[in-house]
Amino acid sequence: MAVSTLGSGNLREALKLPPGEDKNEWLAVNIIDLVNQVRMVFGVLCESECTDIKCPSMTAHGRKYTWTSDETVLNTSAPQYIDLSLTSCQLNIDDENVFPSEIGKQFPANFEERCQTIMRRLFRIYAHVYFAHVSHFKEIKALPHLNTSFKQFVLFANQFHLLNKEETEPLREIIENLVSFS
Repeated sequence: MAVSTLGSGNLREALKLPPGEDKNEWLAVNIIDLVNQVRMVFGVLCESECTDIKCPSMTAHGRKYTWTSDETVLNTSAPQYIDLSLTSCQLNIDDENVFPSEIGKQFPANFEERCQTIMRRLFRIYAHVYFAHVSHFKEIKALPHLNTSFKQFVLFANQFHLLNKEETEPLREIIENLVSFS
């Protein structure tokens, strides 16, 4: 099955760690970009398509995601879950102790783990979008944009082992189609 994307050149090569670049700085720059892309993707939906009424729970391909905070599990609507996820990602990015903005400043020892958490949250947003709202992207002729954004996300996650296979299972077929010819 062919998956329509924008003419994006060789994303796999573009996402490789450049020689001499600090891996953590590369992770940080790209994750900030990916968070911003997901924010834009969700922005296409948030006004009328993904509402508390239309999406009373955060689901994707048979999975229901719940928000866990301080040992409390919250059943939230999809927009609430997405807002909590994006807020959490932004709080990490804005924290100088996690994502230092000064070049050469030390990243925390658990930086890759923090990156994995951010990527897992972003993946769940993509999963919900593909599960519940892909028809809207088709309708407004923005599916190639969604696919290109997700392809970049997947290639980056795969390159740096930021998501486990079990987590990505809900979108396995889409992932295989997007990256099979990259």
